[in-house]
Amino acid sequence: MNRKSPVYLNALRAFEASARHGSFSGAAEELKVTSAAVGQMVRGLEDWLGMPLFHRTTTGKARLTPTERAEHALPDIRAGLDQLVIGLERLRASATSGILNVTVSPAFAAKWLLPRIDRFQARCPETDIRLETSLKLVDYKAHGIDIGVRYGDGSWPDLIAEKLMDEEVFPVCSPRFSEIGSLNVPADLTRQTLIHDLSVDPALGFVTWDRWLRAGGVSDSQPQRGMSINNSAAVLQAAIEGRGVALARSILAHDDLTAGRLKRLFPDVTVPSTLAYYIVYRSQYASLPKLQAFRNWLLEEAGTARP
Repeated sequence: MNRKSPVYLNALRAFEASARHGSFSGAAEELKVTSAAVGQMVRGLEDWLGMPLFHRTTTGKARLTPTERAEHALPDIRAGLDQLVIGLERLRASATSGILNVTVSPAFAAKWLLPRIDRFQARCPETDIRLETSLKLVDYKAHGIDIGVRYGDGSWPDLIAEKLMDEEVFPVCSPRFSEIGSLNVPADLTRQTLIHDLSVDPALGFVTWDRWLRAGGVSDSQPQRGMSINNSAAVLQAAIEGRGVALARSILAHDDLTAGRLKRLFPDVTVPSTLAYYIVYRSQYASLPKLQAFRNWLLEEAGTARP
C-alpha cells in the first residue's frame, strides 16, 4: 500500500453510496450533504484516477451505473470502509478502557446482576460498569454496547451468543399466601389470582399459565381472576406481597426462594423453558480484556465456568 498517495475517503464514501443508490441524490440523502457536493466528490475522484466511474444515462429516469472496472473494485472499497469503521470503534474502546458498557433487562438487573455485581467490582476495580436496562433488543453498535445478557433462543444476527443459564418456570407465592390459599393440587390455582408475566412474548416460546396448568394435569382451565405485569421483577414482588400466585422464572426467583420471601408450589411438576440466558457481544470486541473478564465472571457466577 502506497501511504503517500492522496486518500479521498469522503470521495470513496460518495462513490460507494452513489453506486448503491444508483444516484447522487440517494447518496446525498444518506451522507447528509447536497447532490452537488456528492457529484463534485465523485468527479474529483474520477479526475485523480483518470477514468470514469459511472455510465450516466440521459434518457428516461436518470440512473448511475458503475463502469465494469468500478464494479470490480466496489467489493474491496466496501470492505475497506467497513474496516475503517471497526478501527475507529477500536480506538473508541481503547480510549474508554476503564468503562464497560453492559445491557440487560430491568428484571435481570434487579434480581440477578446487581445483587452480585460487587464481586466483579472487587475483582476488577479498574473497570467501571455502565449499565443500560431495556426490555427491547438494543442495537449494540448504535448504543456503543460492549456486552450484555439476553433471554431468548440464542440467535441474534451479527452477535456472538454463549449460553449462560437454562431455567425452569413454576408457580410461586408468599409463604403466608400458601397457608391461607388452600393450594393442595394444581387445579386449586384456577380459583386464585394468577399473576401473568407480559415481559416475554409467548410466541417466542415463553411458558404461560395455560401451558403450565396443562403440564400439571389441569385441562380446559378457566382462571377467574388475574393480574398482568410487563416486568418480571415486579411479577415476583407482587407475589411476595401476597397479591396472588406468580409464574416465576427460576433464575430471577432464586434469591427470593433462598431467602424465604417466596415459596415454590407443586415442585413435582417440571416445566423447563425452551429459552435461556445468553452472554451476547460483538465479535470484533471479543478479545478486549475487560470484556473477557466480565464474561468469565458471569460464567463463574452462573456456575457454568468454561475453560
